[in-house]
Amino acid sequence: MLKLNVKNETSRLRAVVLGTAKSNGPTPKIEDAYDPKSLEHIKAGTYPLEADMVNEMEAVAKVFEKYDVKVYRPNIIEDCNQIFARDIAFVIDDVFVKANILPDREEELEAIQYVIDQIDPKKVIRPPEEAHIEGGDVIVWNDHIFIGTYRGADYSDYIVARTNQLGVDYITEKFPHKTIKSFDLKKSQVNPRDNALHLDCCFQPIGTNKAILHKEGFLVEEEYEWLLNFFGEENCFVITKDEMYDMNSNIFSISEDVIISEKNFTRLNTWLRKNGFTVEEVPYAEIAKQEGLLRCSTMPLIRD
Repeated sequence: MLKLNVKNETSRLRAVVLGTAKSNGPTPKIEDAYDPKSLEHIKAGTYPLEADMVNEMEAVAKVFEKYDVKVYRPNIIEDCNQIFARDIAFVIDDVFVKANILPDREEELEAIQYVIDQIDPKKVIRPPEEAHIEGGDVIVWNDHIFIGTYRGADYSDYIVARTNQLGVDYITEKFPHKTIKSFDLKKSQVNPRDNALHLDCCFQPIGTNKAILHKEGFLVEEEYEWLLNFFGEENCFVITKDEMYDMNSNIFSISEDVIISEKNFTRLNTWLRKNGFTVEEVPYAEIAKQEGLLRCSTMPLIRD
């Protein structure tokens, strides 16, 4: 049996699901784009090629190997984008939460059923259908759970709005011992620089007391300020719109002092090293074209 344990985003990683770019399918049609950044690249003819994305994910797999992390990969589904393992499920403490994702992504969950089968069934839960929640919006931080949402009355008009208030309520009810904080995120179907698809597109804790933040990703300034104060301004790396667009907050922690980051994130990687982190740089710029990066494509199962 798999004994799940995820108490935060940065404790030493032991087991993880890493998505796959194999048999990723053809470039989507314009009307099938899930997010404005993919749309931009579909229109420009620069949508990423499967071979490039496979190479990028293999680079991450090699880093996990170096740090002796057990890696599970999804079973391959023909012509299906299975890169973003974080969307489909997430772990809080020792509980595996199946996400309510966009309906046509349901088979991605089936592709990791062999992993779910190794978990105590009593520890596998799923929100009711009307409660939408995706793993990219859920950030576990010790006694706190931070959740990105969109509270607008026009929620149903936005394919980029992935977690609703019912999703937040569900997690609040299931984890009564945690302090739940939700954050209203800025959404745009058309401009990727104005769209925080998930909370991890504009915020991520690192180390033991630091965070990466993007102010403009939050609809309510006080909620951004709350996070800034929670971690302390001197401990926060605040990213620009362009850095948010390139997904600088979507890096991934192997431990409190080891971080996997994209090799082009020069300003961030310099700051991380200056603050004592070991930075494992990988190429991930092609995958980034789909508005997701390292955190999006990994789903931790066991941390110390």
